[in-house]
Amino acid sequence: MRFGIAILPEYRWQQAAPLWRRAEEYGFDHAWTYDHLTWSSLQDSPWFGTTPTLTAAAMVTSAIKLGTFVTSPNFRHPLALTRDVLAIDDVSNGRFLCGIGAGGSLDATIQGGPDLTPREKQDRYQEFVKLLDTLLTTDGVDFKGEYFETRNGRTLPGCVQQPRVPFILAGNGPRSLRFAAQHGDGWMTTGGAAPDLDTWFASVADLSHRLDDLLAGRHLDRYLSLDSARYALTSPAAFEDSVARAAALGFTDVITHWPRPDGVYAGSEQVLEKIATEVIPRLR
Repeated sequence: MRFGIAILPEYRWQQAAPLWRRAEEYGFDHAWTYDHLTWSSLQDSPWFGTTPTLTAAAMVTSAIKLGTFVTSPNFRHPLALTRDVLAIDDVSNGRFLCGIGAGGSLDATIQGGPDLTPREKQDRYQEFVKLLDTLLTTDGVDFKGEYFETRNGRTLPGCVQQPRVPFILAGNGPRSLRFAAQHGDGWMTTGGAAPDLDTWFASVADLSHRLDDLLAGRHLDRYLSLDSARYALTSPAAFEDSVARAAALGFTDVITHWPRPDGVYAGSEQVLEKIATEVIPRLR
């Protein structure tokens, strides 16, 4: 099992830099930040850009992998994102993980544009991922699709990681699961909406079993966001319980969130430190 932590991009860098350093010092395998223009209950809170945050995080760490949790076509074009991916991968010396999803509802129309149906969002997402893959592996791309276009899209200098950075594809629906199985270097899920932890893990189990059927024995790294039904850092016992359930379902990686002083993911860094120094080494 590998362990990750998400640090929301809500802090000025003077406050954020020590968190990213401590994530590495605590021994986490990967650290992530959200790629949204606004998010859920924090719409009235400070919020900083994802790619500058990850670039800065790469400068204050040396070994921990860094990822988007997750980027989407809601406000990004594959060619512009290619430049950001190349930069973060280069500055981090090959530590970047590109988490990608179809995108949430708040970001979908914040810049205007049509309100797409779920099917259209999935169509756009798949076109986005395929074009991003082509741009990161082929120099000089001419493409005209339903949602995106490039004219001689240049890719130089290429990724540090070859043939490109890993794509960790998010999804819960039948089409997104099938797409992750076919095109992803990993699959990421937050599980389904559920009123309690047992029901949520039942939804996660269903998704994982459906992915098993699609993979037909092939291996794919699986990333589970642990905090959808219960904040996993509530206590060492809660964290260990959630990790054990995830491991039993075949997940290779779990992700929790850096504790915030209040609201969503409210918790204590003392609990985080105890889990990082005592629980996680025992669970590896």
